[in-house]
Formats: sequence, structure tokens, C-alpha cells
Amino acid sequence: MYDAVLLVSFGGPEKTEDVMPFLETVTRGRNIPRERLLDVAEHYYHFGGKSPINDQCRQLIAALRKELDEHRIELPIYWGNRNWQPFLPDVFRQMRTAGVKRALALVTSAYSSYSGCRQYRENVAAAQAELGKDAPQADKLRVFYNHPGFIETLVDRVQTALAEFADEERSRVRFVATAHSIPCSMAQTSDYEKQLRETTRLVAEAGGFNAWDLVFQSRSGPPAQPWLEPDILDHLRKLHAEGIKNVLVAPLGFISDHLEVLYDLDHEAQALARELDIKMVRAGTAGTHPAFIRMLRQLIQERLSGPEPQAARLATGCYGPNHDVCPANCCPAPSRAGKPPASEAPAASPRP
Repeated sequence: MYDAVLLVSFGGPEKTEDVMPFLETVTRGRNIPRERLLDVAEHYYHFGGKSPINDQCRQLIAALRKELDEHRIELPIYWGNRNWQPFLPDVFRQMRTAGVKRALALVTSAYSSYSGCRQYRENVAAAQAELGKDAPQADKLRVFYNHPGFIETLVDRVQTALAEFADEERSRVRFVATAHSIPCSMAQTSDYEKQLRETTRLVAEAGGFNAWDLVFQSRSGPPAQPWLEPDILDHLRKLHAEGIKNVLVAPLGFISDHLEVLYDLDHEAQALARELDIKMVRAGTAGTHPAFIRMLRQLIQERLSGPEPQAARLATGCYGPNHDVCPANCCPAPSRAGKPPASEAPAASPRP
């Protein structure tokens, strides 16, 4: 039924000269002031003009290739981006030349929202339309925010971060999960926030935390437009006012340590934490954790031959898996006024 796997991601610049063309691609048709793009470009220049997301996609592909080979799943893996090379239309041409008829699309987002799910499906459809009627088909794998393998991965990352606190500090550590903020109008057309709260609850309970906070980061819209809150920086100030001295920040809304995780948390939030005399430790993202790669293989197997018993089993307390195939009305776009000027929202945004 399927003859390839297609990794679909956001894309990012690979060198300084790519930064402005990349941001112009992301914001095309959005009327973003150039001053704003120049401001966002500084985030990339802070890291030498290169986003880590493309290398992280390459690492993910290598780990998944090994996992598929070990389970005798002989599907080639292709990779296409929304906003930078390799662009999706070019990859669809490669697949067509190679004789691929139908691919399983793995999107680098664990949650449902317009920009994190449906927009990628629209990107795929636009690439197919560019090729014409003989373009390969591509079916998106389901979101996996509550899959046992994803939860296992995140719990392990959190436990590793928790070990950085001294024994006498651990009982007083506040667990704070972060995710990419999106416009409230977009949140209202999807289960994004509900799914994030479920993931955070499962990770916090499995990690032994009695209480948890879900906050947001990387807001990119105009001040007058409401976005999901509270912001991570505002929340750190609130915790400081409450006398909290130890904070474990877990970016559960992201699957890799791309630029927003590095800049918004490791740079901005960490600088504020030091200023507030808060010990802040940031947990890693899923990346190429063995349990995460195993989960991706299980999701592929679900569509090839039905779920394995372990893959079908949900973590304790989950309210169920997401639909296997996105319905036609899934995660509709918000009104034009409510769309972000440029946002990847949960996966990897340049934050213009």
C-alpha cells in the first residue's frame, strides 16, 4: 500500500547568507515589516546564521533508517521542508522519478493545530498540484502527543534534567512545561491546548511531580492579537514573586532542540532566571531518543499492517489516540485576522 516514508518539516537556514531569504520565504504575502525580519534574523546570527533544525532532521532520518532496517521495513525515506531546501515540490519530483506512488508523511509536530498539522497537509497538496495528476500521494501519520513511546521519551528527558538538582533541592523543584504559543483564534479551531495539557499531565505524573504548569513561548504576533498565555518569561517572574528557587523547564511542545528552544529558553529565559536568582534546568526534547524512534516505527507499522499490541496501548489515564486519518474539517484555518504573521507553532518557527 505504501512505498516510501516522507519526513515533512519546517526548514531553516544553513548559513548566514540564507537567513534573510529564508525569513522572506516564511513571511511571503504576510506584510511583515522588514525591521521585524531584521530583528528575527539576529536570533539566527546569534548561532552563526545556521538553524540546527536541518541537521536534526538528518539525524532523525539516520536513526529511523536504522530502526526500519532492523524490523525489515524496506521503505526509502525522503525529506521535504515547508520553507527551505529541500523544498517539498522538489522532493515530490524525486519521488515521482523514483517510481514512488504512495508515501507515509511523518510531520515533525506531535500536536494538532492549523500551523502544526493542517497547513502541512496543504503544503503537501500544493506540491502535488505543482506536479500534476501523476504526483505521488502522501498520507499523514497521526499526531502522537499521548503515545506511550512519546511519553516514555519525555519522562526520561525530564528525569535526566531533574538529576542536575541537588538531593535537597529536588523536593522543591517546580515543573514547568513549555510549548509554542499560537493565536487564540487558532487554538479555538483545534485541540492543541487540550493535547498539550494531556501530555504535560502524563509526563508530570510519571515523573513524580504533584503539580505542574503549562506555559508558552515564541509569541510572534502583534501586541493587540491575543495569543495563548502565560509567557515563559512572565511565568518565571511570577515564580520568583512566590519564592520559587528551582525550576525544571521541559519544552514538551517541541520534538527537537531547534533554534527557538535554544534562543528562547537557553538564552532568554536562562538569562532572566539568573537575574531572578532562580536555578533553571532545561530538559531535552525527544530528538533521537530510542523510545521516540521506536514509536515512529510503530506509527509506520500501524499504517502498513495494523497496530502492534504495545503500539496500540495507551499510557494510563489517556483519553485515547487521535484519529488515524485527519477528517476533512480537521484544524481549520482561523480567520485571516487571526492568523499568525509567520509561525510554525508547535514545530520550529523563526518567530517573525
